[in-house]
Amino acid sequence: MSVPPITPFTPFKPFTPIKPHVKDLGGFTVKRLLPSSIAPMVGPFIFFDHMGPATFAEGQGIDVRPHPHIGLATVTYLFDGTIDHRDSLGTIQPIRAGDVNWMTAGRGIAHSERTPAALRTGGNTLHGIQTWVALPLEHENTAPAFEHHPAATLPVVTLPGVRLRVIAGTAYGRTAPPNTFSDLFYVAAEMDAGASLPVSADHQERAVYAVDGTIAIDGEPLADGFMALLEPGKEIRIDAASKSRVMLLGGAPLEGERFIWWNFVSSSRQAIERAKEQWRTAQFGSVPGETEWIPLPPEPKPPESFS
Repeated sequence: MSVPPITPFTPFKPFTPIKPHVKDLGGFTVKRLLPSSIAPMVGPFIFFDHMGPATFAEGQGIDVRPHPHIGLATVTYLFDGTIDHRDSLGTIQPIRAGDVNWMTAGRGIAHSERTPAALRTGGNTLHGIQTWVALPLEHENTAPAFEHHPAATLPVVTLPGVRLRVIAGTAYGRTAPPNTFSDLFYVAAEMDAGASLPVSADHQERAVYAVDGTIAIDGEPLADGFMALLEPGKEIRIDAASKSRVMLLGGAPLEGERFIWWNFVSSSRQAIERAKEQWRTAQFGSVPGETEWIPLPPEPKPPESFS
């Protein structure tokens, strides 16, 4: 199904709110903001999930079995907790709060995400954001790759009452280390009560996500767990009435349509069909230490396309 272009700033000023779709995974809540009917994508960002915050009892944690991706990069950023990442390139890498895992799927990769065994001996917590960044046409079939960037290697910008960490792309005069393939920005911001943060109009498409706290955008409140799609071409100001966390994201829109089905993103329906068959026939490669996998889901309907 093709989704027509949507004018993002009408009738709302100074932003269009995006309500989360909330799913309870058994004591573990996920809020999904993208894709949505209001904004299928923001720049190249095609998927945005807020995980937790969650507290697990002794012996428990997350166990996302091996599953495949094509045509995108996954970006994992944690506020709290640790996840063990394993992939079909042979990577074994824990990600901790403040680090960035950037996994470029390209023509195909499989990975798993689990709570480390050492943390299951007592209660453990998890809180973070996972996004997917669709790749531009010329890089959709690039070789898969994995990058881990510890928190200490990410640019930090300090403004009055505000601490910014540039996760990916370029923002506030700093560029983060991940290889992003397209024009984008992705920033985590911590704001003290009474602080203000300007968001420039440098990028064509922009959004603000309210993780927690009490914020307003140009005087208009944005509720926790909601995303604000900003009016293009206009600088805005975020004001925090209490200690708050927000995520800033966006960039230039990609050329052409994108189809999304399960964990696959592509400009080609045929490429998604090939990926399905490759996963059915175990052609994505093995993930170290894993003997199980998530099977291909049933076919509910044709993949949606976003432009």
